[in-house]
Amino acid sequence: MSVQSVLESLIMIKEWQEETYKYIHSHPELSMQEKNTSQFIYKTLLSYGYQTLRVGGGVVGILENGDGPKVLFRADMDALPVKEETGLEYASKVVMKDLDGKTVPVMHACGHDVHIVAGLGAAWALANHLSEWQGTYIALFQPGEEIAAGAKSMIKDGLFEKIPHPDLALSQHVLTEPISGKVGTLAGPFLSSATSLKITVYGKDAHSSMPHLSIDPIIIACDIVIKLQTIVSREVNPFKFAVVSVGSFQSGFKANIIPDKAILLLNIRAYDEQIQKQVIDSIKRIVKSECEAGGCIIAPKVETYDEYPLTDNDPQITKEVTEAFQKYLGEDRVSAYHPMTASEDFSYIPRALGIPYLYWGFGGFTKEQEIYSNHNSKFAPAIQPTLTTGTEAAVVAILRYLGK
Repeated sequence: MSVQSVLESLIMIKEWQEETYKYIHSHPELSMQEKNTSQFIYKTLLSYGYQTLRVGGGVVGILENGDGPKVLFRADMDALPVKEETGLEYASKVVMKDLDGKTVPVMHACGHDVHIVAGLGAAWALANHLSEWQGTYIALFQPGEEIAAGAKSMIKDGLFEKIPHPDLALSQHVLTEPISGKVGTLAGPFLSSATSLKITVYGKDAHSSMPHLSIDPIIIACDIVIKLQTIVSREVNPFKFAVVSVGSFQSGFKANIIPDKAILLLNIRAYDEQIQKQVIDSIKRIVKSECEAGGCIIAPKVETYDEYPLTDNDPQITKEVTEAFQKYLGEDRVSAYHPMTASEDFSYIPRALGIPYLYWGFGGFTKEQEIYSNHNSKFAPAIQPTLTTGTEAAVVAILRYLGK
């Protein structure tokens, strides 16, 4: 047997993976509510012979196979509050309450269903080819990636006390590029850090015919929105990257009432965590100053949430895994990625452990398909060769360190 033979054996679970994918896709669950999904994963890992644990809403399977390295591979499993419009026969019709109690449609619009099935496929391969590797394999299935809560939840629940200390961590994501069947890697900063902010401006309400008796939060919030656009253009080094976007502006309900407050929702991105901090500090300064200039009696509130770390791939692991991809998948199936402005909470885990990591991507769409981005209501990766590619990539990367 060899790594190539292990890859060839995946044909044995191809039909199971496809049926499992359709099932998981049609039964999505929202972030930190992945009860049935985690139960399915738990039972599957148990059937493969893994020591299986529930940790912080997630599931971990541990397979010890003699002395050697300890490798952690992570897959996420939550879905999004999106109404599916793919037209697929296995499309989601699920509706559930989110963490705020609001009833919303639910869809696997980011490909985490692909990640689950590829992760289970890799777990099967490791369990059924014990003679081909030695060490400890840790299969981690994480909740709540879409709200940046899952990795933190597992860490808070004692993840590191419950599993062997891994030497490195690996993870992957299905993306719109390259085409299905190919993988892509990038050393160094790959996915940007990200933080969302909620800004509340407190004014003073009044009849619209008596503006002199008000403190108009809409005007003040408008000034803030305009001023925020100067942060990147005038405060951030032109050779550095940053994005500041206002995604929501909410204030008032009637045309003849000046409201008492305005709420802005922002999202910022950067490839440098110092730049991230600089941007947040600038936002706070601008909000405070504009509210003072507008005569606000109550100080504004600036709250941060959904905080994602920078995904900064270890250069050596990137080199080694890329070479393994080229060797076992073929050079024509391996691409070089450029930095992306999407964000991930995966790196909280290896960063907290102080271990190196690699996060790579693989394509989900064929040349014949119309491509829709992740988080789109029509996001529908081709089942094949996407599932097989994700499974192959996971197996090759894991065996690069555990293989004999």
